[in-house]
Amino acid sequence: MTALYENTVDVLSSWAATSDDAELARKRTLDLLADGPVAMTRAHRLGHVTASALIVGDDSRVLLCLHGRLGLWMQLGGHCEEGDPTLAAAAFREATEESGITGLILDPTPIDIDIHDVRCGPRDGAPAEPSVHYDVRFLLRAPAGSVERISEESSDLRWFTADALPSPLASGTVQQIAPALARVTGAGA
Repeated sequence: MTALYENTVDVLSSWAATSDDAELARKRTLDLLADGPVAMTRAHRLGHVTASALIVGDDSRVLLCLHGRLGLWMQLGGHCEEGDPTLAAAAFREATEESGITGLILDPTPIDIDIHDVRCGPRDGAPAEPSVHYDVRFLLRAPAGSVERISEESSDLRWFTADALPSPLASGTVQQIAPALARVTGAGA
């Protein structure tokens, strides 16, 4: 996890946040990372960095999943793993696994960071405990004609326009849509 940790520190140290809230979250995440590589893992019970991605189609619709355990609509993503070379690669891996879409195009610059409380269990199947996800979000573009496939982690997976989002929506989901669409159209960072 050392290389992934170093990449995450580098990315967040140089990232120009997309909003005031994202800047505050960036600073808080860098504070968490002062604890070292363990802050990238579930073992860090005070909180850990996660990676997710908002997938945008060629028609500017966004792909959201209805999370199977939480019952909320959100972007795709999750925990970093030992083999992830970069934080962006972790988001790409998670989104590819959870969407089933091949040929996704990764934008390696974050679009948002959201910090939220979760009940998160260790990989060994022990009961979930309170923790905090410092979720760094990326943009993935889906190629024309992409076909999605629901993973075992989701109850549903669908495309939505920014003005017709589903309910119930996870907190922090809406805030990443504007920077993602701005980047897709060339109007943003």
